[in-house]
Amino acid sequence: MYKILTKKQLNPDVYLYEIEAKAISKKVQPGQFIILRVDEFGERLPLTIADYNADKGSVTIIVQAIGASTIKLSHLNEGDFIQDIVGPLGKATEFEDAKHVCVVGGGVGTAIAYPSAKFLSQNHVKVDMIAGFRNTDMIILENEMKVIANHCMIMTDDGSNGNKGFVTDALNKMMEENKYDLVIAIGPIPMMRAICECTRPKQIKTIVSLNPIMIDGTGMCGGCRVTVDGKTKFACVDGPDFDGHLVDFNNLVERNRMYKEEEGHQCRLSKEGK
Repeated sequence: MYKILTKKQLNPDVYLYEIEAKAISKKVQPGQFIILRVDEFGERLPLTIADYNADKGSVTIIVQAIGASTIKLSHLNEGDFIQDIVGPLGKATEFEDAKHVCVVGGGVGTAIAYPSAKFLSQNHVKVDMIAGFRNTDMIILENEMKVIANHCMIMTDDGSNGNKGFVTDALNKMMEENKYDLVIAIGPIPMMRAICECTRPKQIKTIVSLNPIMIDGTGMCGGCRVTVDGKTKFACVDGPDFDGHLVDFNNLVERNRMYKEEEGHQCRLSKEGK
């Protein structure tokens, strides 16, 4: 059992949980994830580690209450316990020798992008950040991003924060003003694909973090397979980070839609408390 130390609601749908997990906190690296079960009847839920504190023995996750299991998790509070957690899983993000990096997050994907940006900043790499949200009310981690980033641009679809547009608009502008060694893009699939098409003509290496259907997290079930450079890869052991210019995004979209009807049914039951 893993105790919830802190719970914060970041926006109407997104929650931050700091969880006591001493062994995981001592081993985790940026880009890695955990798999948890809310209770003994819960499904295995993969979530990227947004932050960690080895001294305190805790890891932090940021969760959007959108599916059956995340809605169930959102009902837990400080002092409650999560049934079980396994991790850290996946390969750590490989930054190579990048000197100037632009990290792009979309929606709750910003929580996944943030630890990479933080790690780079702490290791004296120049980091710019771009984050995109539907509106001002949905913005998360704004202060945290501004602390670590050399330049931070937050975009909203409706312009309610004064910067109307998409993350691609901001990236195109910032690429005109800066020479990046690496771009990291994490968020909805259409956003990651659009970012890759922005960086492809400039031949800037672009890393994306993929979120296919995942079950066991060890590469045995095959549920998280993706096509990269024409080859089958498994996001849980070969990723979740991949070269975005080599990812078959059409295949990824199709696979992620496989259980859309079933997920919708379970989500409705969760909202009804069943």
